Parts: sequence; C-alpha cells; structure tokens
Amino acid sequence: MQTPSQTPEPTGAPVARRTGVIRLIRGRPSRHAKRGAAAVEFALIGPVFLALIFAILETALVFFANQYLETAVNDASRLIRTGQAHKNGFSSTQFKNEICGRLVAFFSDCQTKLKLDVRTSATFTGADTAKPVDGSGNYNGPQAYDHGTATQIVVVRAYYEWPLIATGFGMDLSDVGNSKRLLAAVTAFRNEPFPW
Repeated sequence: MQTPSQTPEPTGAPVARRTGVIRLIRGRPSRHAKRGAAAVEFALIGPVFLALIFAILETALVFFANQYLETAVNDASRLIRTGQAHKNGFSSTQFKNEICGRLVAFFSDCQTKLKLDVRTSATFTGADTAKPVDGSGNYNGPQAYDHGTATQIVVVRAYYEWPLIATGFGMDLSDVGNSKRLLAAVTAFRNEPFPW
C-alpha cells in the first residue's frame, strides 16, 4: 500500500502550468516568456536609434553639400580674380552658369535656387560676409553683380536653400523657413593687376 507522500505526480498540462507558476514566483521566467523580449526592446529603442542614424547621415550630407558649394564658388571666382570674367564681359547669369556647371550632383535646379551677390569692397575688414537672413528666418539678401577692375577687392557670396528631411525629434538643422538650411559660400580676394 502506498502512502500519500509516495503517490506519483500526475503528468500533462497541470504539471506544466504549476511549474510555470513556480518559476514565475521564483523570478525565473520560462523560455516561452523570453521569446518576445527582443521584440519589445527593439520597439522601445529602435525608433530612437533609427532617428539618430538618419540625423547623423543628413548632417553629414549637409556638411558635404556646403563644402561642395564652397569649392565650386572658389573655382569659379578664379575667373574674376584673374580678369577673365572682366575681359569676356561676364554677366551675373554667365557667372552663375560657371558655378552651376561645377555643381552637377546634389544641387537640383541650381539656376533658380542659387543666389549670388558679387560686389567690390574698399577693405577686407569692411567686406560684408554675414548671412542675409531676417528675424523671421527668411532669406532677404541682395543680389548684385560687380566683378570690379584690376587690384580691387571683390567679395563673392553664394547661397542655396537646401531642403531637409529629418526635422523631427529636436534634430532640426533648418535656419530658414520651410525646413531648409541656407548653405553659404563666401570668398574675398583682391583682383590681379590684369592689363585690360
């Protein structure tokens, strides 16, 4: 005759439920409870991580585009500095074409979006190099074209409103209206003493 302490435990579903409850009480989750942990962790951290990666990529693209614009403006300004623009009677449109011809990638619709201000200055310290943005964040810069004569100081300013995509989560790079960043390239130089 078997005593009550020697009776075997019944097998099946009630035992599985009982051991799961015991593990839950003891603080050790069953392997079934661990299956969704990675999905929950990714749901909490994933959007923030992806937003951060996207903001880093867009910041890098903005800096790259600004450097690209500066290089194009410096290269095209050499035509003014050496007197070629003066000799060939360059207009504002022709000088803009020279810059846009060097901006073949990334800059869509360069002819209408690129704003130029080319003017002479009496001194280097008196040259206006500030961003032409009003208090509301709108571009309001002048657009003049005067490439000067031999040995005059010339200041070339070029601006392009770059559209931004990642403007949420407090990572907004825009400094002008409509979620855009005003890329700026400014160069000041003294024209060479060309004879014409």
